[in-house]
Amino acid sequence: MGNPMWLIARRSFTEGWLRLIATLLAALGSIALIAGSLQFALRAQEAVSGSDASVHFRSDVLVQGGTVDPDAPFAPPGGRIRLDRVESRPGVAAAAGDAAVAVTATGPGGQAIMAAAEGRTLLRPWMSDPRLNPYRLEAGRAPARDGEVAIVRHMSRAGKLQVGDTMALTLPRETRRVRVAGVVSVQGSDAVATGDLVLAPPETVRHAAMLPPGIWQSVWVKAAPGVPADRLRGELARDLGGAATVRTAESVGRAQSAAAAGEGASIAGVVGMLSLVAIFVGLFVVANTFGTLVRQRTRRLALLGAIGATPRQIKRLIRFEALAVGVVASVGGVAAGFPLSALIIRLFARDGFDVSAAGAQFGWVALGLPAAAGILVTQSAAWRAAHRAAGISPVQALRSTTTETRERRWPRLLAASAIFAGTGFWYAVATVVRATDPPGPDRTVGVGLMVLFGSLLAVTGLALLTPFFVGPLGGLVGRLGMLAGGETGRLAHATITRSPRRVASAASSLMVGVALVASVVLVTQSVNDRFQEAGRQVMAAEHAIAATARTPEGAPAPLARDAADLVTGTPGVSRATALTQTEVMLVSPAERPDPGEEPEPSSFLVSGAEQAGLRDVLRLGGRPPALSPGEIALSSAVMEERGLRHGQKITVRGSQGQVTLTVADAYHDPSHLFADQALAAPSTMERLDANAATQVILVRGGSAEALAGAVAAVPGVQVLDRNAYVDAASSSLTRPLRATYSFIGMALLLALFGMATTVSMSVAERTREFGLLGAVGATVRQIRSIVRWEAATVVALGTILGLAIGTGWLALLHLATGSSFLRPDPPWWLFPLVAAGAAAATLAISSLPARRAAAVPVLEAAKAE
Repeated sequence: MGNPMWLIARRSFTEGWLRLIATLLAALGSIALIAGSLQFALRAQEAVSGSDASVHFRSDVLVQGGTVDPDAPFAPPGGRIRLDRVESRPGVAAAAGDAAVAVTATGPGGQAIMAAAEGRTLLRPWMSDPRLNPYRLEAGRAPARDGEVAIVRHMSRAGKLQVGDTMALTLPRETRRVRVAGVVSVQGSDAVATGDLVLAPPETVRHAAMLPPGIWQSVWVKAAPGVPADRLRGELARDLGGAATVRTAESVGRAQSAAAAGEGASIAGVVGMLSLVAIFVGLFVVANTFGTLVRQRTRRLALLGAIGATPRQIKRLIRFEALAVGVVASVGGVAAGFPLSALIIRLFARDGFDVSAAGAQFGWVALGLPAAAGILVTQSAAWRAAHRAAGISPVQALRSTTTETRERRWPRLLAASAIFAGTGFWYAVATVVRATDPPGPDRTVGVGLMVLFGSLLAVTGLALLTPFFVGPLGGLVGRLGMLAGGETGRLAHATITRSPRRVASAASSLMVGVALVASVVLVTQSVNDRFQEAGRQVMAAEHAIAATARTPEGAPAPLARDAADLVTGTPGVSRATALTQTEVMLVSPAERPDPGEEPEPSSFLVSGAEQAGLRDVLRLGGRPPALSPGEIALSSAVMEERGLRHGQKITVRGSQGQVTLTVADAYHDPSHLFADQALAAPSTMERLDANAATQVILVRGGSAEALAGAVAAVPGVQVLDRNAYVDAASSSLTRPLRATYSFIGMALLLALFGMATTVSMSVAERTREFGLLGAVGATVRQIRSIVRWEAATVVALGTILGLAIGTGWLALLHLATGSSFLRPDPPWWLFPLVAAGAAAATLAISSLPARRAAAVPVLEAAKAE
């Protein structure tokens, strides 16, 4: 770029700094939203992945009872092993039994202590042998007697627990109060990949795990000096045969680290999908505001051509300005992304997903990607604007300062058609996913994402076509203005129809905001209504005893099973049924997805409930019969997906080994809250998992006050009515929806800011016009009315298109997924409420520009560009 063009660029910056700042702020906010969302996703990935700290780092060999699932390294083994069968073998220097029991820890204040991210809190034995003990005491001492525990540092910090404090532990069968004797770390880390640890004397853990004396879930082994771990593993595997699975501790640690890393990547992907809408809005606002900035300088750029500037020089000038704006906005946006990600983390932590244990990320992905996105989008926005400005002749630019040049329709129509073709592609993919995948939540999520991608492209295509809608709609608004305001309405009509692209820029930002609000409200309303409807249909019990604590997924945490005994004798109670749950692996018949592939075991959840009087508390579809020991009822979806039939023998593997069951019947739980996949009797559950988690106690009869009194001595327990429990139980299923609120809220604010910037810049663009109107006799009130009528067009166009996108997206989701939870049945109050909100936001945004337009002096207007 030659020296004269550099001087012109510098003067352009100094004279138009207010407009540049407005564009810069919009770009900075957009990039901050992108950077904050990405920062949160990366921190979530690190928090879920955990550290490389392993409780097995001092062990050489791990002997696990029965068989283990190689794809689930954190799952308990499917059998038991006697400690004396291992410690007496040659080559074994030390051996200690191990078991893991999922618990819920409650601090002195009654608040549940949540493990980091998606982790769990496990009760494990303290290893007294220093050759095997992986725990380093940071404070206090080791637990020496029943009722004493040591906790990891994360629990101490999260629960504000010190040595000597008392906390409650909810075990599968009882709730106990224990004293904190010590605080530990593992390989310098505050926690392990599985989450938090509560360490107790071995006999306390063995009793909690319902294990006979001398028998454990697994045994940690230290090899004798000079004995390689691989050789000892082979000898133990040969001696123990099929009674145990023997692996080196190093291989187990690697598998657990890999699984945690994979889960972290999966969580990051989910968070990335949730933030996709916010990122899209950010990019949209950057492109829109920068395009408006360049468009309002069309006359100056065209005049540069009159004094000898070539089209190439004009394009380079605009791209240089875009580069300057993009670089500054990228640096500021990346910096602002850190406090924004901290805000997102706090909002998610309130819902039980705490990733604060992970530190801020400073890698090239966290810093370079948002910066590159800002520069790329500003350059892309500048390309078309520069191409248009370079093609305008000086004569056309001198005709008017405000009238837009007439553009050819076919490039815009061609671009929109290409984008809509992409929309059709994603919708076609959604159709294929629905046709090929079995019914279930995974299919619904997959189809929903495909529809979301297509809908984002559809929004982009509609934004390109909005100038075509301005003419007809602006004419209608202008005629209303003429009826209401006479000459003022006529001027407003002329202003609107003369500059469709200017009006379309503001309307497209409002369209995005309205579409976001309408989509979230419609989906939330539909999902919540369906859960309430189906929950009331299935739950016949009037009350539910549930935990006040939450699981990492957001559902009520498990209860101690003895709480059911406390309410059985309560006056008025006719039935109290504990609903337990465990996960099993279907071993036979194994799933064979495609011909030629190896059979793959698949898992499902089994709910256990006392069969006598089950219909008094639950009304399941299909009315399954009372199940005998050894029988299991499967949901129709599981039957169809696994290809099972009535009366078939199946083999499943639970935490206590393999069990053969008979498929007694099929049923359906339309609420997906109580027995979504399988149902069994308590005796069968004991064979599958003696410590199956108690999800809820369903109570028929009695009063809430009497039930609350019966469980008053149990910490962390509450009595809920039918509607309240359905809301609480559905929290884990609606959590992804709630997770979008933060991103949607920030995206909405950004869209409104983009609209405010566009409206303000459009008023500044017409300084000469408004000043001259005042010079020929227009009053302040009339000039303000002109701006407000133009705002009314923005409201009408943005609201109509936004509501159409929101309702259309939900209708497509319903058609594509077939889910009864996504019904296109909007409440009557939604449309007037959204329209009123859009009108209020637009009028508030346009009030200041309207005042500024009415106050333009004639002399300033005469010298305006």
